[in-house]
Order: sequence, then structure tokens, then C-alpha cells
Amino acid sequence: MFYSAAMDASTTESPASDAATAGPHRIDALPVENRYARLGEPFCVRTEPTPLTRPRLLHVNAVLLRQLGLGHDEAVRPEFTEILSGNRPLPGGEPLSMRYAGHQFGAWVPQLGDGRAILLGQLRDRHGVLQDLQLKGAGRTAFSRFGDGRAVLRSSVREYLAGEALHHLGIPSTRALSLIVGDDPVRRETIEPAAVICRVAPSHVRFGHFEAFSYAGDVSALRRLADHVIDEHHPDLSERPDRYTMWLRWVVDRTAGLMAQWQAVGFCHGVMNTDNMSILGLTLDYGPYGFLDGFDAHHVCNHSDHAGRYAYDQQPVVGHWNCARLIQACLPLLAEAPQSAAEIGQAVLDRYPDAYATAMTRRWRAKFGLKDERDGDPDLINHFLSLLHRGHDDFTGSFRALADVDTARDAVPPPLRERLHDVEAFDAWLEHYRDRLRGEHSDDAQRRAEMNRTNPKYVLRNHLAQDVIAAAASGDTAPLDRLLTLLRRPYDEHPGLDHYADEPPPEARHLVLSCSS
Repeated sequence: MFYSAAMDASTTESPASDAATAGPHRIDALPVENRYARLGEPFCVRTEPTPLTRPRLLHVNAVLLRQLGLGHDEAVRPEFTEILSGNRPLPGGEPLSMRYAGHQFGAWVPQLGDGRAILLGQLRDRHGVLQDLQLKGAGRTAFSRFGDGRAVLRSSVREYLAGEALHHLGIPSTRALSLIVGDDPVRRETIEPAAVICRVAPSHVRFGHFEAFSYAGDVSALRRLADHVIDEHHPDLSERPDRYTMWLRWVVDRTAGLMAQWQAVGFCHGVMNTDNMSILGLTLDYGPYGFLDGFDAHHVCNHSDHAGRYAYDQQPVVGHWNCARLIQACLPLLAEAPQSAAEIGQAVLDRYPDAYATAMTRRWRAKFGLKDERDGDPDLINHFLSLLHRGHDDFTGSFRALADVDTARDAVPPPLRERLHDVEAFDAWLEHYRDRLRGEHSDDAQRRAEMNRTNPKYVLRNHLAQDVIAAAASGDTAPLDRLLTLLRRPYDEHPGLDHYADEPPPEARHLVLSCSS
């Protein structure tokens, strides 16, 4: 029912070069490269940020600060806040907004683009990896349409937290370097204060970039963009005659793996439009996202998604659909003859189900502490998920507590039993689970340790984020610091902070989120 058999999307960092590790730098003396800006029109439009009124640095990501080669005290300099709020140019930068299109809730939109994001420039981090510095909420761009180009404190705090939460769960994601608030009023559901985050990622190129040029019939631009992505991120493919096919295979595998990672921790993206899909398989564009509390396989975290297109159980399906749109856009690169291109493209797309199944199977087995692969495992896994679904039992807490099951035939019932609604069904399932563990001579202590490195104790629950937002609105960042401490070590025990792992209180169980969240 819920078990679908999901490619590991973990990344390895490049060795640091002498040049990359020389530092620390000041932000106004960074070796900016602007490689995407060199593409020029029609890929991007030069865009100057709109100054923020009385910008104040609310928080800085000290880990990213070091990764970018910036000194630990750099954030206290006024220039840091001025540049990352958009009030002062980044020396050597060429600010721009990117052009792209996309399928939004399945409907084709021929022109979208960065409506509130401005890429300041690119630089090499301490590991030699090219990183974008992109301001989100820095004012109107050529693609803002009727929008104001601003972000609010509420959505900015949520994105700041989410990037760290997923990164430290081992899930590829954009991250934020800084969180800056200003006095400018912004109207969303209410009047809220404006805020700007500086997003950091190896690339912000999306599936929708390729769709834009394909549907415009501009094969030259399509090829140039693909070559740029390959040369920057897959240089081993650059000289291969089949480079576009091999690159798309990588994207499909990577996307399938990302979907498996989301499903395994109960993460719901909320707006999986093709313009929100990263060409590097990163989690991109945090709007109405959420982690599952009570398990509902059909959970929809976006109150605008009336049809449930992006429900939790639909995310792997949508990932497949989005890959199909990318491959369709790139068919002119695969072969001169349309029929040959279509056959190659279909063969690439056909990788997705197996890639997802392999990655998801591996992750489910790890969550259940199973070492060997056995035929009955899908049924065992599905029965437990069905049990959680029927009782809307807490997803994260239930899997964390599963580690405390003992395999002895006369073992006392595990604490998990007290958490679940359908105790009778659990008791029956538990006997099968214990038999399965004994069948592979599972060592309770070793398995428990391994499961607790797989099943997090702490995730970014909506009510926790809401508490941080409320405090940040009054200038209090202590709750933000405490929550970040947990999110950066989500598998560890944190004595005295166990309540952060609790289910949300009744009044916070039905928080609804919109695209402005």
C-alpha cells in the first residue's frame, strides 16, 4: 500500500586546493567568478537589488561562513549586512535574475524566472566547489510580474531552518548564510516585516530552465545551457559524444534518490513544480513544506493543493513525471532524428522506477534495522506503515521508538506499544518483526545503535518553526539557536530538550501553510 520499493543522493566534497583554503576573506574581498553571468541573455537579466530599510542581521550561519572562507568575525562588520541585504554591491559581482519556465501543478507556464531572487555572484568555497550567493527577497526583478519581489520574516525563517534541517539529515539542499530583517512592510495574508536570506548552493539551475528554451524552439540556447551545467558540475562528461544522455541519466538517478530520502524522513515539499526541481538533485525552494507528525500517507502540506497533487505518497510519482518533462525538453540534444531521440530519452526515463525502488528499499530496511534482504520484507514494512496510518501515529517518534524492541521471546512490550492506537494490531505485527530479527541473528544493542543513526529523534516540526518565528519577530533569536542545535545533531540525545521531540500540542496539529509560508 505505502511501501514502494527509493539512489543514494549523498554528495562527496572535492579536495580543498591551496587557493581555496587561503583566507579568511572579507565579504567585500571575495574572489567572485560570475560564471553563470557570462552566459548573458537570454539566460538571465542584469538586476540590481532594491535596498532594504534599516537592515539588521538577525542570524548568521557560522558553519557556512567558514565554508566560504569568511572570517568568524566578518558578520559583525556593517559591510556584511549591507551587501547581503542588497543595500551595497558585492565587489566583483554581477547581480542577475535567471530566466526559466515550468509546469505548475501540471499546467505549462512559458515564462517564470526569478521573481524575488537575485544571484549576486559565484565563488569557490574552501573545498573548491563553486557556490552561488543568491539573495531571496531583495526586490523586484524582470520576472516579478505583479509581485513585489520581497520575502517576509516568516517564510525566511522557515527556509533558513529547513536548509539546515535537511542538510544535517544527509539530504542535499540549498542552505542559507544569513537572515536579515528590515523595516519595509510587506503585504501577504497580513502586513509583515520584509526579510532577506542569502541562499548558498552549487547551482540554482532548475528543470524549468531547460523547458523554457526547448518550448521556445531555441535549441542553441538549450545546448549552451546543458554544456554549461555539464562543464561546471560533470567535467568528466564534457568531451564525451554521449554527454547529454549520461548527464540526464545522472539527473534521473539523483532525483529518484532525493525522493527516497524525503520519504524516509517524512518530508513533504508541498510545491513540486518543475521550476522547483534542482538540476543537481538538491531540495530547492521551501514554501509550504512540512515534516509528518501523525502519519497520513495522503498528507497534503500546502493548503493551495486542493487536489492533493503533491501529497506525501505522490512525491515519488511526481518526481518521475518531472523527470519526464526535463527529458522531453532535452530531446533535441539526444539525437538528430526525432524517433532516435525519443527512444534514447525513454530509456533514460525508464531508469527512474528501479533507481527509486533500490534506494527506497535500502532506506526502509535501514529504518527497520534489517540487515538481510528477504522476500517478506515489503509486507512487514507495509503492515507497520498501515498501522501508523490507521491510527495517525507519530511518524518520527514511532520509528525512533522502534529501536527499543528486544528480540527475546519473553521480552517485555516495548515503550512504542504505549504510543500507538491499534495495540492489538501492533502486538500481532511485533511477533512477526521479532521473528524476522531473530532469523538474521540480530544483536539488539548493535541494531539499536544503527537504527538511532538512521531514524532521527528531532525533525523540524511546524509548531517548533512557528515558535521560532514568533520569537524572531520580537528580535529574540534564542529559540532559533536552540532549535538549530537540535537540527544540526538530529540523531543525538539532547538531555533537557526531549520535549522538542514530542508530538505537537492539539492546538498546533492542524497548522496550514501557503506558498507565502
